[in-house]
Amino acid sequence: MLAIARALLGNPRLLLMDEPSEGLAPVVVEQMVEAIRAVVSERSMAILLVEQRVDVALDLADRYVIMDRGRVVARGAAEDLKRRQDELPNMMGLVSD
Repeated sequence: MLAIARALLGNPRLLLMDEPSEGLAPVVVEQMVEAIRAVVSERSMAILLVEQRVDVALDLADRYVIMDRGRVVARGAAEDLKRRQDELPNMMGLVSD
């Protein structure tokens, strides 16, 4: 949380976030998601979010990109992925063909 606050002090146009929910209690993750949403709505800022918790990522995202071993395997509107979450294990390479 401190790292996010420090990054925002520079008034960036793009904020890169790598696993911001890692190690946080569920209630703190909810607060963080609301804070990120508020910051984005108040400023003209974009966020590039790398997050393994799909629920957190889709809660914040407009668009998504899924990578498997360094290759883009899927991309599109977050709303579309919310409707297709059952396909995620295959997209992420967790299911062998």
